[in-house]
Formats: sequence, structure tokens, C-alpha cells
Amino acid sequence: MNREKFREMYDLLMEQLDVSRELSDDEILGVIDELILTQARELFLSLKEKVELRQELFCSVRKLDVLQELIDDESVTEIMVNGPDQVFVETGGKIGRWEKSFESREQLEDLIQQIVSSVNRIVNTSMPLADARLSDGSRVHVVLEPIALNGPILTIRKFPEPMTMERLLDYGSISPEAADLLKTLVAARYNIFVSGGTGAGKTTFLNALSEFIPPGERVITIEDAAELQLNHIENLVRMETREANAEGAGAIGIGELIRAALRMRPDRLIIGEVRGKEALDLLQSLNTGHDGGFSSGHANSVKDMLSRLETMVLMAADLPLAAIRSQIASAVDIMVHVSRMRDKTRKVTAIEEVDRFENGEIILNPLFTFREAEKAGDGFGNTGKVEGSLEQIGTLKHREKLRLAGYRV
Repeated sequence: MNREKFREMYDLLMEQLDVSRELSDDEILGVIDELILTQARELFLSLKEKVELRQELFCSVRKLDVLQELIDDESVTEIMVNGPDQVFVETGGKIGRWEKSFESREQLEDLIQQIVSSVNRIVNTSMPLADARLSDGSRVHVVLEPIALNGPILTIRKFPEPMTMERLLDYGSISPEAADLLKTLVAARYNIFVSGGTGAGKTTFLNALSEFIPPGERVITIEDAAELQLNHIENLVRMETREANAEGAGAIGIGELIRAALRMRPDRLIIGEVRGKEALDLLQSLNTGHDGGFSSGHANSVKDMLSRLETMVLMAADLPLAAIRSQIASAVDIMVHVSRMRDKTRKVTAIEEVDRFENGEIILNPLFTFREAEKAGDGFGNTGKVEGSLEQIGTLKHREKLRLAGYRV
């Protein structure tokens, strides 16, 4: 069926639907079936084409329109819409252009408004940036004009199912020795910070770490857009930031949610990602008896992450650099760095203990580092599969929390 005829069918469907009340999927499908039946003589469609039309009409009303096919495809990990005419997908770590696209800019804009309104967010030309999520937890980022020059931009990162440490071991993303150490450190309530670049798997790794949290603990998660999937934790409180309304009021940031969470008797705080001045609230919470916390941030290495934390704290308060570093060294116990390798695999490439603050510097104690194996004949310059291992190069120095947790050290 050509797109013009489909648009006519869509318009007829919208005229027949009772949008004054919430309709069930069965009710919408019933109206679609009746519409296709009454139009069958004019359409001259085969049974297969009728089934496809039924599905397409339903997705355009209830789901994500032309993108629903990609959402349902488990092999697709990311969807990138660069205006109505260009849709790119990531499958198996490789990005390619999809053969389908949107009929018009209006169709794409309608879908964007449907997504952001479902999580009480606002996006328009005055507020052209927005983060949202789908019902399955997939992360959504929207950019509109005038910032987006080639039409509305929509990026969807899918989280098909929570990652486990066992699966990370199967993928070769971490070594058994490193996983065993992290299991012990989580149980003993060490504060762990995960760093990495965009798409390196920070949220994925936080999900995997959370499976080591002992049962019975009260866990509070705080995120810009809810992505963590801690389904195994019974006493779980999830909180999400809120953007300002059209008048510029009503915004609730991560810092405010951290302060609220401290009044809710948490056993652990998990902050999905720190990007700005909320880093000071995070450090203060970890330094006031709330051990066992996790968080993450964007950086190219462990040392870069520590520098970024310093900068983020300075956004919140004009403190001496030595005081900031002292607070970081006191609050954070373990740094884990995850990387997206050139073969598109994701690996833990460093685990380091924050040892101490001395002579104005944060001293690190490297525990594990990833060493790439040199291949005969082509050295490190090859573009194939990255081979190597996460090797232990040091031992844990600070064992007080292990003793308090009942471990023999």
C-alpha cells in the first residue's frame, strides 16, 4: 500500500476512535479490523497485506509507529533518527541505515510528543532538549529545532533485559577473580564508582553489581531517566528527576533527591550518573554513614574521573581543591572503569582502590588492569577482535569494612 493511501486509512481510523476515554488494545484493534473490512473492496489487498496493515495502523496509534518493528527486534540495541528521512540502527555493535523512514516531519514530531508526554516531560522549540524513557526502560533523548538543523532528532538506547555478572563473565567482559572481589566488596558495603565513555556499559555494570546486594536491604535509586533494573531487590525505592515546566519552575534535580533520600532510611543509595554540582551531595551522603553506595560518571580513565568529580564539586561550592580531594578520597573506596573496545565489545579495563589523600593528591592502588595480547605479525594495530585479560596487579589495602562485615582478613 502506498503511503498516501495509508495516511487516508490512518485519518479514517482517528475519526472513528473515541479519544475522549482510555481505549484498550482490543478496542483499538476491533475498530481497525472493522475499518479494513469496510475498505477491503477498494484496497484490493492480499491476506498478508491486510495483516501488515492491521499491525502498522495499531503501532501508529498505540505504540511507536514505524519504529515499533525495531523496538520489537531484540538484536537492535540502539535506534538513531536523524530527521524524518534517516533512521540508523545498531545491531551487534555495528551501525547501519534502516530501509524505512517517517512519512513526514509531523509524523516524527507526533511520536516524540507521545513519548515525552508519557513521562510528564516537555519538549518544544523553547525547550528543545529532553530525556525520557519507554515503558520497557529504554533510554530516549530528543533534540528539536532550532538546535537540530536537519529535523527532529530521536535517539533510543534499548535495555532488553538486566545484565548479570554471570553473563558478563560469559562475554569475557570481566575476569572471575575480579568478579569475586567485587562481590565481596559490595557485600561489605564498599562505595563503588563506575566510570566510562558514552556507550561503554556503565548502567549495565551497575545493574550487574546490584545483584550482589544482600537481601533485606532498603535500596534507593536516583536517576535523570530511570534505566536501572533492580528487579531482584524487594525493598526498592526508585526516584527520577523532574525538568522545569513551561514557566521554568518546578525542576527537581539529583541533588534534591539525594537529600530527600537520606530522610527515607536507605541502606544503600545508587545514583545512576552524576554530571554536575550534585556530586557534592553524593560525596556528603557517602561521608555521613551511608556506605555501600554506587554511582557512575563519564570519563576516559579512573584519573580523569577523579578530576571530573573535582570539577563537578566546584560547580556547587567554592572549596579549596585540597578539601575536595580529601572528601573524594574519604567517600569513594573503589573505582571501576569500563571501556568500549575497538571491536565494539565492552570490558572492565581497570579496578583501582582509592588509597588515601596525601600531599594534596589522591593516591590510587591499582588492583586489576586489562592487558591486550599482542598478536604475532600485526602487533596492536589490527582491527579485529580484541584479545587480552583483566590481570590482578595489586591487593586491597583497606580492609576495615571487610572486618566489620564478618570477613576474615
